[in-house]
Amino acid sequence: MTSIDRFARWTRLVLGTAALGAVLSACAPLMVGGALTGAMVATDRRTSGAQLDDQGIELRAANRLGDTFGGRARINVTSYNRRVLLTGEVANERDRQLAADTVKAIDNVNMVYNELGITNSPTFTEKAADTLLTGRVKAGLVDTKKLSANSFKVVSERATVYLMGRVTQREADQATDVARTTKGAQRVVRVFEILSEEELARMAIK
Repeated sequence: MTSIDRFARWTRLVLGTAALGAVLSACAPLMVGGALTGAMVATDRRTSGAQLDDQGIELRAANRLGDTFGGRARINVTSYNRRVLLTGEVANERDRQLAADTVKAIDNVNMVYNELGITNSPTFTEKAADTLLTGRVKAGLVDTKKLSANSFKVVSERATVYLMGRVTQREADQATDVARTTKGAQRVVRVFEILSEEELARMAIK
């Protein structure tokens, strides 16, 4: 499969997900990070318990934030190995802190990365550009032979790329280089849990 074919496949997948998110967001301004699939579970570096916890965290966070903010905020919740990334927009600093405190109080949450902006919601064009950017970064990770693309979670907001995952320093640096050199990326934020090469080798044996 060529790089173009891989990119096209990723783009179709991401655009399909975005379309579903758009339908859901018509009813609520909150979005969760993504569902598990059998193939992803098999290659994921998180334990099965952590993967289930992440699903539960995303759902509970979306519900609680929805109850707290209603339609006055757009908050995306992405949990990876019980570490939660918040992206989107709120009206003021008080709401920004309230969102973080709300998520911190959820069972099994170990850490919250609050990347909420105090600004207006992005335009349709900006959202489409972020969707395309996420697809390009994922395609770049797939094409990097020494990386396991399934070990990374990619989120894009206003041309900022957020990278999550349980990876070694070597993998983190390689993935960061991919994201930084991807067309449309203006900033890269690393939200990694760093493993040693020895830990990674032990995981591969299991």
